[in-house]
Amino acid sequence: MPPSPSELAYVPFVSVENMMGLVHQIGIEKVLCDLADAIEADFKRWELFDKTPRVASHSAVGVIELMPTSDGEMYGFKYVNGHPKNTREGLQTVTAFGLLADVDTGYPKLLSEMTLLTALRTAASSAMAARHLAPKGARIMAMIGNGAQSEFQCLAFKAICGIDTVRLYDIDPSATARCAANLKRHGLKVVSCTSGQEAMEGAEIITTCTADKQNATILTDNMVGSGVHINAIGGDCPGKTELHRDI
Repeated sequence: MPPSPSELAYVPFVSVENMMGLVHQIGIEKVLCDLADAIEADFKRWELFDKTPRVASHSAVGVIELMPTSDGEMYGFKYVNGHPKNTREGLQTVTAFGLLADVDTGYPKLLSEMTLLTALRTAASSAMAARHLAPKGARIMAMIGNGAQSEFQCLAFKAICGIDTVRLYDIDPSATARCAANLKRHGLKVVSCTSGQEAMEGAEIITTCTADKQNATILTDNMVGSGVHINAIGGDCPGKTELHRDI
C-alpha cells in the first residue's frame, strides 16, 4: 500500500536523549552485543551494498564527512565530523546524525542522532572483528587513548570477547582517571599506566584510540609480541597513523 499523507508528514526522529533512554532501558552491553551481531550479518551480505567512498572535507583543524550507502532496498547516510581541538573548547570531538530512506519511493523513514550511535557502532565493530581475530581466551586489553570512545571499546570487548582487565594509558592523566572511574563501575579490573609500553605488559589485545590529527607513531614493531591482536581505530584520515609501517 502507498504511504498515507500522515505517514509522509511524519518522519521519526531519534534524539540524543531518546538514544540514551533506549540504551539505558536495554542495557549497554546487550546493545553492543546486538549491534555486533547486526554488523556481522551485514558483512555477510557485503556484495549487496554500494561501496561509495566517504566524501571528506578536510581543514587544518578537522574533517567533515558524508558517508552514503544502499543495499538496494534502503538508502542511508551519515554526517560526521572529527575535530580534536574541540575538547579544549568544551565541545565534543565527534558529532553526527543520519538518515534512512526507502529506495523504492525515496521517502525518508528515520532521522537519527548518530553521535552516541557512532560511539556504540565503532566499539561493536572492533569487538566483532576481535571475536574472530583475537587470541581465544584473551582476558587483558591495553587501551591507549582514554577519551570517551575508550570506555565504549572496553565495554564492548568485555561483553563480546570476555575481556576482564584493561590497562589504560593516555598522555592526559585526567583522561585515564576519568575512564578508570567509569569502567570500575562496570565490573572491569582497571590498571592505570604511565606509558604505552607499560600498558601493553601482558596484553593479548591492544586498542589504540588517539584523536590528534597528526602522524604520530603509537606502536612500533618491537613493542608488540607475536600473536597479539591490534585494534587501531584512531588513524582515520590522511596523514594520520598510529602504527609504525613495520607492523
